[in-house]
Amino acid sequence: MTRIGLQQATASGRKRAGAMAMLAILLAGCSTGGGSAEPPTAALAPAPGQSQGQIRAPVKIALLLPMGGMGETAAIAKNLKQGAEMALFELNDPNVELITKDDGGTAAGARAAADAAIKEGAEIIVGPLLSQAVTGVAPVARQANVPVLTFSNNSAVAGQGVYLVNFLAEQEAERIISFAAANGKRRFAALIPDDAYGAVIEAAFRRSVQNNGGTVSVVERYPLAANGMLAPAKRVVEAIKAAEAQAAPVDALFLPGGQDSLPKIGPVIAYSGLDTTKVKLLGTSAWDYPAISRETAFIGGWYPGSDPLAWRSFAERFAKTFGTAPPRIASVAYDAVGFAIGLSTNPPGSRFTQANLTRTNGFSGVDGIVRFQPNGLSERGLAVLEVQKFGATVVDAAPASFEATKISAADQTGSIGKPN
Repeated sequence: MTRIGLQQATASGRKRAGAMAMLAILLAGCSTGGGSAEPPTAALAPAPGQSQGQIRAPVKIALLLPMGGMGETAAIAKNLKQGAEMALFELNDPNVELITKDDGGTAAGARAAADAAIKEGAEIIVGPLLSQAVTGVAPVARQANVPVLTFSNNSAVAGQGVYLVNFLAEQEAERIISFAAANGKRRFAALIPDDAYGAVIEAAFRRSVQNNGGTVSVVERYPLAANGMLAPAKRVVEAIKAAEAQAAPVDALFLPGGQDSLPKIGPVIAYSGLDTTKVKLLGTSAWDYPAISRETAFIGGWYPGSDPLAWRSFAERFAKTFGTAPPRIASVAYDAVGFAIGLSTNPPGSRFTQANLTRTNGFSGVDGIVRFQPNGLSERGLAVLEVQKFGATVVDAAPASFEATKISAADQTGSIGKPN
């Protein structure tokens, strides 16, 4: 178990914290519109009845992650921990303590970790990462009336005080398909992984196409085995060419893969002669990795994501602090802890209530605006980005607030992205 308060920050960390005081603005609540705004959710102001210099009892935030594992999961856990610690240091609230515990990646381990953290005074839990760990945490947290902001994106674990802070597949599919439809795309094809995530994202894709008045022309699925996507990729390209020959051309090809599959799919598309100026390639936020533009087939493609400016600033600070570039998910931990720190300025007993966590104006952080629903799902304001030779550029900005954003059916009831 690791317990960190601001007194443990390095001298350089303290200097960064002072320099980054303005970062609190990023974490302020979004305006509700209509001429009145709810107060900022993460402004570091003293609680009512407390003077600026008065020291209050530490507010304890628990961070539960599978720190003791090996391989990719342990690496992700380490980066999430670093993102969380960076929020603690930069937001510089001396009255907040971060308690990090290894949940073992299991229900039993997470249950024990949550129980220990709550007994030590944790008022909110950030994590776990894996859905099986959430099933262990949830009953303990509910009994103690302690909310959970989990990194899992499995909708089955959401609700009754468990909130999903990660990106959701329904919203990503709806954002990119609706943008494509608004730009004249009507017939869609898709190449989708043949796994649990593929089933979720395909359903979201089909629903979004239907909701936007489009037609699904062809869907191919590929196994996750090495090079398993090559034959399905060739088939989907052949089907697109056949549709064009039959005067029913496909306008867009949806590829919800990431850096594990796109480098293999890209050459197939390029060598097949598919004209990507006519067939727009569409993706998900998994396209948001630096090397995507190395495959020329993806240049000009669109994908949903957060505005890159705040991310670039975060990534630069992260690299300076930890000596390595952060993975995309690190900012999710940074934001989650930042939201908790913002709410910690409320009086005891009214900090992490459902009313505060589900406020209509939501929160704003590195990854843009987000608000939590009572059912535990989250709604994000997403931009649309276009892959270019030297990075990505925003072609449709993310909303700055939720005042003009309605909650969709997918936000209320949908399944969500790649299950963890």
